[in-house]
Amino acid sequence: MAQLADTKSPQGILAVVPMPTVSAETPAPGERAVYLHEVQDPGNLGTILRTLAWFGGMRCLLSPGSVDPFNPKVVRASMGAIFHVPLETEVPLAALASRYPRIACLDIGGEAIGNPAFADHDCYLFGNEARGVPAEALNELGAERYTIPGAANIESLNLASAVNMAVYELNRSARATPTSGTKP
Repeated sequence: MAQLADTKSPQGILAVVPMPTVSAETPAPGERAVYLHEVQDPGNLGTILRTLAWFGGMRCLLSPGSVDPFNPKVVRASMGAIFHVPLETEVPLAALASRYPRIACLDIGGEAIGNPAFADHDCYLFGNEARGVPAEALNELGAERYTIPGAANIESLNLASAVNMAVYELNRSARATPTSGTKP
């Protein structure tokens, strides 16, 4: 176990599994996408994959320059979720416009993610942990900007935390649609 593991204290479990295919596929009806631009931290990517698997109905697109999704740290952090989320790698930022007509991104100056319009997008774009997404690229894509309201005592949220909150909000708002004919 010590020879095969890349951690100091391995969990004592090993598995040999076929590598999942990583290719552009036609999204399932109603499927949305989370696009990660140059994500670098393997723990962030694994956590994001775990969240996407938990809620379902979303694929993960990785830009060129992103961490390898099969990096052992990503796989560990995903806790197996990597096998349950449609995943595409090497997706250029510019390709989003032809695939997704409505793109949203998180930006400190945007509308709150609680705004019902936040749920009306096909693709949700998140930037690199340190650099974000180039402003000119966001403008070219016509991405609508949203924010996670907070006290703003610090510069930003952790990338995985921001994705988790956004995906939670999308699922919460989908379940909160009122039934016609009911009174408050």
